[in-house]
Amino acid sequence: MKIVAVTACPTGIAHTYMAAEQLEKTAKVLGHQIRVETQGAMGIENELSAADIREAEVVIFAVDIDVEKRERFSAKRIVQVAVQEAIRNPKAVLGKITA
Repeated sequence: MKIVAVTACPTGIAHTYMAAEQLEKTAKVLGHQIRVETQGAMGIENELSAADIREAEVVIFAVDIDVEKRERFSAKRIVQVAVQEAIRNPKAVLGKITA
């Protein structure tokens, strides 16, 4: 499955990147393709392209704050979870996309 994700926490430092790493690792193990955009202290990094979003079957928001440029995802199915959930149990988060 093709997935795009956005991770973001209030301070935008460690947890944003930890969630991104956990989602990427777990998606790969489960046989999914994933691209993750981080929205942290450095602003938007690894910004998802229009093609990335268009080709994705689902969007994961692992966020504790509002997603910047959220309108880019308006036509997509979105699964939203807390950043901590993506860090602690990424397999369960990815399980929600097929539910």
